[in-house]
Amino acid sequence: MSNLKSIYSTIHKDAFPDTMTIQLGDETLVYEKRVWTLENAPRGLRYGENPDQPAALYALKHGAVSCGGLRWRSPHHSIISALTETQMVQAGKHPGKTNLTDVDNGINILQYLTERPAALIMKHNNPCGAAWSHDGIASALSRAYWCDRIAAFGGAVVVNRAFTREAAELAAASYFEVVAAPAFEDGVVDILKQRKNLRIMELPGLGRLKELTRSAFLDIKSLADGGIIVQKSFVNRILADADFLPASATTTDGTAVSTRSPTKDELADLRFAWAVEAGVASNSVIFAREGATLAIGTGEQDRVGCVELAVHKAHIKYADTLAFKEIGLSFYELAQKAASDPALWEKFDDVQRRAGRAHGGLIASALVSDGFFPFRDGVDVAIAAGVAAIAQPGGSLRDAEVIAACNEAEPPVGMVFTGQRSFRH
Repeated sequence: MSNLKSIYSTIHKDAFPDTMTIQLGDETLVYEKRVWTLENAPRGLRYGENPDQPAALYALKHGAVSCGGLRWRSPHHSIISALTETQMVQAGKHPGKTNLTDVDNGINILQYLTERPAALIMKHNNPCGAAWSHDGIASALSRAYWCDRIAAFGGAVVVNRAFTREAAELAAASYFEVVAAPAFEDGVVDILKQRKNLRIMELPGLGRLKELTRSAFLDIKSLADGGIIVQKSFVNRILADADFLPASATTTDGTAVSTRSPTKDELADLRFAWAVEAGVASNSVIFAREGATLAIGTGEQDRVGCVELAVHKAHIKYADTLAFKEIGLSFYELAQKAASDPALWEKFDDVQRRAGRAHGGLIASALVSDGFFPFRDGVDVAIAAGVAAIAQPGGSLRDAEVIAACNEAEPPVGMVFTGQRSFRH
C-alpha cells in the first residue's frame, strides 16, 4: 500500500439488500435499508467498524415483537435508525457504523437520565465522560469533558436538551466527530459548522427518551460461526432512589450483617452512575460524584483489576486536568518536556504529588459495579481510593465479607444492592 491514509477514504460499496425480513414464529419483522442523498449522491453507511468492512443500516418498518408479555419497542420509537437527511444538519464525512452506534449507546444511557439536562461523550461505544446538571446542557457538557479530556478527543457528544450557544462554543473548541441533540438554538449550528467534518445530528427523539425507559427491544447478537443469539434488551430497574435494595447478608455462622444506608446525595450519585453503567462494556465499574463520572473502568476480565484500572485512570486524568489548565500541556507532554527541563520537572512533580494527595479526585465518591464482588478485594481497593458509597448487584457467596469491608472502613462505607446485573458484551 503506497498510501496508508487512503484506506480511510476508500469507500467499499455494500451489496446488502434493500430489505431484510425476520420471521419470529408467527411474527414478521420487516427492515428497510437506509440510504441518504448527500451531496447529490446516494450514500449508505460510510463503512462498518473498520474501513474495509462494508456495512448497512436497517430500520424497522413493519411489525413489532409481542412475545413474553413484555413491552417491546416498535417503529414509532426509532431514533438513530430513522435518521433523515434533514436531521443530518451537517454530514461531514458521512457517518459510519461507529458514529451511529456511539450515538445509539448514548441514547441507551440517556433514556435513564431524563429528569435533568445530561451530556455524554462517547468513544468506542463506551462513555468516557458523563454528567447531568440542573445548570443546563453547557454545564453538563463541560463537566463530562473534564471527566476525561484525553479520551474525549474524537468522541461523539450526545445530549438530551437543546444545544445552546455556550455548549456549541465548548464543542467547537475541541475535536469531536459527532454532536447529536434534540434541537439547536438559533446560531448554534453556524458555530458548530466551523468544524467542517463534524457530523451534526438533530434528533428530536432525544427529547422524548422517557418513552423508552420501561420497554425493551429485540437484541440480536451475531456469532462468528454465522449463528445468532436473540435476547430481551437490558432494562434498568433503578429509576428512583427507593428502587435500591438494602445491602444485607448472612455470615457462615448464621449472623445477619448489613451496611449503613447511603446518604441522599450518595444515592443520587449511585443512581446516576448506575444509569451510565447501562452503556459500559463489562466487566466495569464507575466512580462518580456530584452528578459526573470521575473514572470508568471498562472491559476487564477480573473485578478487582477493573477497580484498579479505574483508580489509575482517575489519577492520570486528574493530573492531566491540573497540567492542562495551569500549564497548557497535557500530562504526557509535561512528562516528556520535564525530562530535559528542571523547571518543568518541578511542576510535573508538583502535579503528581497533588493528584496523589487528592486520590485522583476520588475522595467521597460513589462507585457502581455492573456485577457483584466475588471477593472483598475490589471493595478494599475502592475504599483505599476514598470511595464513600457503593452500589452493586449483590448475590455473591461472599456478600457478607464485602459488607464487612464496608463496615470496617473508617468512616464506614455505605452500600446498596441493585438486584440486577448490568453486563454488556
